[in-house]
Amino acid sequence: MASAASSSLPSSKSFLAGRRTDGLSGLAFRLPSTVDQISIRRRISPSPRRLEVRAGGDKFGKHFEVTTYGESHGGGVGCIISGCPPRIPLSEEDLQFELDRRRPGQSRITTPRKETDTCRILSGLYEGMTTGTSICVFVPNTDQRGHDYSEMSIAYRPSHADATYDFKYGLRAIQGGGRSSARETIGRVAAGALAKKILKMYAGTEILAYVSQVHKVVLPEGVVDNEAVTLDEIESNIVRCPDPEYAQKMIEAIDAVRVKGESVGGVVTCIARNVPRGLGCPVFDKLEADLAKAMLSLPATKGFEFGSGFAVSIMMSSTWMSLAICEREQIDRAGGISNGETIYMRIAFKPTSTIGKKQKTVTRDRHETELIARGRHDPCVVPRAVPMVEAMVALVLLDQLMAHTAQCGLFPSDPALQQQIVPAPDGSLLTQETA
Repeated sequence: MASAASSSLPSSKSFLAGRRTDGLSGLAFRLPSTVDQISIRRRISPSPRRLEVRAGGDKFGKHFEVTTYGESHGGGVGCIISGCPPRIPLSEEDLQFELDRRRPGQSRITTPRKETDTCRILSGLYEGMTTGTSICVFVPNTDQRGHDYSEMSIAYRPSHADATYDFKYGLRAIQGGGRSSARETIGRVAAGALAKKILKMYAGTEILAYVSQVHKVVLPEGVVDNEAVTLDEIESNIVRCPDPEYAQKMIEAIDAVRVKGESVGGVVTCIARNVPRGLGCPVFDKLEADLAKAMLSLPATKGFEFGSGFAVSIMMSSTWMSLAICEREQIDRAGGISNGETIYMRIAFKPTSTIGKKQKTVTRDRHETELIARGRHDPCVVPRAVPMVEAMVALVLLDQLMAHTAQCGLFPSDPALQQQIVPAPDGSLLTQETA
């Protein structure tokens, strides 16, 4: 019986020998005549799928989007701006003013690299007006010294991005650090100049930064009136501190380390006045969160403090609330959304990593060595960081303004809610209309 039963079943060879009759690829199984043919079909995609990987890190903003490009010792650097509103008057001179504040070789306390940083606007303009299309800004490099970096091809500079770029990409631009160079910020400052102009046209917004600390020289609170300080006061000296007495102390502190081949860090204070209300979104896109990311994306930044910052951590709640009401601090007690009051922040910068002293480091193949880094670098970065900070604040505010307009501008809220609150002579608070 067993042999008879087994002989009545199809063999494995005949089981797999069936041919497809439906034109598809796959296997056909031949079963006894009492069972219909079973097919396993393989679905063929009409088009092959692609795995797309986008390299990150070059773009900033969601609505007013800025992409920077170029390396320190390449042909040039610049930016591409997408999403700029049309009909904004713009010239190369508008951008050049801010680029001149950032450029190297300004004074004895900055890097001696000689670059004019002359910009060219290659697209996005017609008869002096923005067209609403992408704006390309280009600044050529003219004073490269690639031979200054020959030793860095085998050894990593301490506290630079040399090693981490190697870890991530497997190669790096040796001359000047490539994309990790502060020369990348030219694109930010150019785009920030346009953002500052739009904000000024729209709401009279002013963004000013100044040096408030160099090494151990600290500008005391209250010496500078943040509601009245002007650009001319900030630009009146080479260190960009609006108080002449402390500016001289800061310059002397930089001079003292410069001649020794050393460097020092410092702090930049930034204020934004006449900021429109309603900028910032709940949870992940709070205005101070975007500002923090923008500031910490700048080269050499190591700390960000908003409003009262870390000082509130040692206060009792009642003391903090009284202080906040007295000083009319806004975002850190208003859900991350601007209410029209002056925004105040501080950014800490580390000492320049490249100095004229021998430092211990390792080679690319992990052998210990010593290195004297060459090249031209700032003994203190904060004087030139001032326009960079202003630019990044402007980019955040304009991007948030455009996001706010897109979401809330279709059906505007009660106009009375948008009235700025100003102090009255008797100490009370009035809107601009009643004032």
